[in-house]
Amino acid sequence: MSKKYRYKQAIQFRFEEGSIVHATGCYMKNVLLQVIALLIWIDFSFAQSKPADSRATVETVNLYHSLARLLNKGTMIGHQDDLAYGVGWKYVEGRSDIKDVTGDYPAVYGWELGRIELDHQVNLDSVPFEKIAHFIRLIYDRGGIVTISWHLNNPLTGKTAWDPAPGSVASVLPGGAKNELFKSWLDRVASFFLSLKGNHGELIPVIFRPFHELNGSWFWWGGKNCTPEETRELYQFTVKYLRDVKQVHNLLYAYNTDKFYSRAEYMERYPGNDFVDVIGFDIYQAYNTASNDNFVRQAGLMLSMLDSVASENHKIPALTEFGYAGLPDPEWWTQVFWKAIAPYRIAYALAWRNAGGKGNGSSEFYVPFDRQISAGDFVRFYNEKRTLFQREITKEQVYH
Repeated sequence: MSKKYRYKQAIQFRFEEGSIVHATGCYMKNVLLQVIALLIWIDFSFAQSKPADSRATVETVNLYHSLARLLNKGTMIGHQDDLAYGVGWKYVEGRSDIKDVTGDYPAVYGWELGRIELDHQVNLDSVPFEKIAHFIRLIYDRGGIVTISWHLNNPLTGKTAWDPAPGSVASVLPGGAKNELFKSWLDRVASFFLSLKGNHGELIPVIFRPFHELNGSWFWWGGKNCTPEETRELYQFTVKYLRDVKQVHNLLYAYNTDKFYSRAEYMERYPGNDFVDVIGFDIYQAYNTASNDNFVRQAGLMLSMLDSVASENHKIPALTEFGYAGLPDPEWWTQVFWKAIAPYRIAYALAWRNAGGKGNGSSEFYVPFDRQISAGDFVRFYNEKRTLFQREITKEQVYH
């Protein structure tokens, strides 16, 4: 919840029938003391909350509390596949497009598990799982944070995650024809998570966000392709299987939608507080958010609702994916994106991947690379006091 929103909430709570405008100096002092007390109580109550996994490892619990604590310091900036490749390069040890521009790495690093369910050696973006594990260990050693998505194939049809065949979700739930197959896929996911270990044998914590954008209809697990109850049951089954059956205790679970237009829409498929640690949504500047003004306005509306939901449910708010393909605006980072998110408390914001060259001669990227037209503005964005990158996060020792 943002400071501005919490202050407003506190004043409305105390003065529903009066006006703060007419407060005397003494009265105002009393108001401020009550507001401060309320803010302290909110942060204290969050500090007493625990991850969805009651048996989470020490490092995972510490990460959970660090994410909550750092809400007061700023927003961590992340990037998908940051260490694996960028525009014009691939698998150069220590390289990162963000580092090329700023001299620093992102604070949060996103990775993808799609195709691990098929026992492939590389994921759907052609990154070997062995390399992903290597990068995750490097990130953990430097004190960075890892989040992982999973574009799993459709178990009913055998086609990709983008095959929204009706009945797919029902088929993997207990009693469904594909439930045993789905469990075998979760076994492979569990093995990967349990293979991630630090120098002392401790499991490396991961923010896992299964079934992302689940209010949209482009994946088999969401939208009009199944009922809200089926999506909730799928999410709950996945968490319980990994946590209780496979004994994977190094995960924080992220629930995220695509764009949403009401609190009811956001919560329609929410699996419940016992299964979620981080809440967020994905937003790209495109289609109905194509103009700068529309992006700022719509992102603000959603972040305000996210603020409220996070506060009431003691969850960690995040912008789980964002981007503006090709970054054609040279001042987008400070004049659009930062303007949209700065008023709100969000733990992190994850930019999508710099896939680089496409078959048609164009390049796909969501953060600038060296000499891209928004690179200078990205440096200004980097220098904002409340944007947090690797150097700041390393000092925070989020796992200790």
